[in-house]
Amino acid sequence: MDTVSFAGMAEQYRLELMENCLPFWLEHSLDREYGGYFSCLDRDGSVYDTDKFIWLQGREVWLFAMLYNNVEKREEWLDASLLGAEFLKKYGHDGNYDFYFSLTREGKPLIQPYNIFSNTFACMGFAQLAKATGKEEYAEIARKTFARILARRDNPKGKWEKSCPGTRPLKGFSLPMIICNMALEIEEIIEDKSLLDRTIEECLHEVLGVFYKDEVGMMVENVSGTDGSLVDCYEGRLVNPGHNLEALWFLMSLGERLKDNGLIERCVKISHNVIEYGWDKEYGGIYYFMDRLGHPQQQLEWDQKLWWVHIESAIAMLKGYLLTGDMTSLDWFEKLHEYMWDHFKDKDYPEWYGYLNRRGEVLLPLKGGKWKGCFHVPRGLYQIWQIAECCR
Repeated sequence: MDTVSFAGMAEQYRLELMENCLPFWLEHSLDREYGGYFSCLDRDGSVYDTDKFIWLQGREVWLFAMLYNNVEKREEWLDASLLGAEFLKKYGHDGNYDFYFSLTREGKPLIQPYNIFSNTFACMGFAQLAKATGKEEYAEIARKTFARILARRDNPKGKWEKSCPGTRPLKGFSLPMIICNMALEIEEIIEDKSLLDRTIEECLHEVLGVFYKDEVGMMVENVSGTDGSLVDCYEGRLVNPGHNLEALWFLMSLGERLKDNGLIERCVKISHNVIEYGWDKEYGGIYYFMDRLGHPQQQLEWDQKLWWVHIESAIAMLKGYLLTGDMTSLDWFEKLHEYMWDHFKDKDYPEWYGYLNRRGEVLLPLKGGKWKGCFHVPRGLYQIWQIAECCR
């Protein structure tokens, strides 16, 4: 790929973000009556459910504040971020800065704050908005939420944990992976830099020293909570290629911050292992879930092709190429680019499909729901646009 085509690639992703994706969410997701956002949007943007899921509320706060900070000081972006942040500030948490999983449209709690990822995305959103507005109030919410994340890290679900204690304790990959990214997001508002440095060091160790296994060649989703060893059960055999590749571009960003080329090169090498393993050799695309020993899957959706898996993987591959010049990474990015635009791009309506079957056919025409919101597609479009600009 030459300089001219990198320029064209950057423009393609920029236009898709600015003229297709963002207008869709600004037009359809803002709840101007009660605050916050609608995320359950059908193919044409019509609202089919009004419940509000905190993961997606926090992510949308973050997305519009991030664009305001990094792309252009557009008041409509800042206003959109504030709409969600004020809703979350008033209704989103239990008073102790543990954020509920979901609320009614009006803001009444539906599901308890059992899921620590509600906290992580709220923390990211308020930190980015604090940067956009300069308001200490938002920075303080982010700091208090970060403190709750650290306090809950060893027992994330607390009293809502379903497993029987002591029988088969497991530790999950998702939390240290997210904290790696969150640490960079909140760096400017954390006064105790040593705390942040320790957190980054601990998460790097967790991801690459505990969940990464040489004998597997990638990170597994769960390890023994006792000694970090592999466990031969459904959860212990689970591999999520998309989680691996998303985590790897987070770690590449940490490598840039730390000026650690060895870390970056290791991440690029692992990324090749993951995508070779997870790529569907018959139909193309990346499997959602896999079993590291090749046993039958617990998840019936294991062979679906999901939006976030592919766009996060594309970021990892293009970033790996930018930072190391590795041509294998570039080849994989081009393959992912072709697959995404052929299968996830809706040719008739804005935004991208989220759920395809193994053959790459649309399973659900929705543009947003309980899990898909204003986050992975616009963040991915932004990231690839920016990386492609740097590759020129």
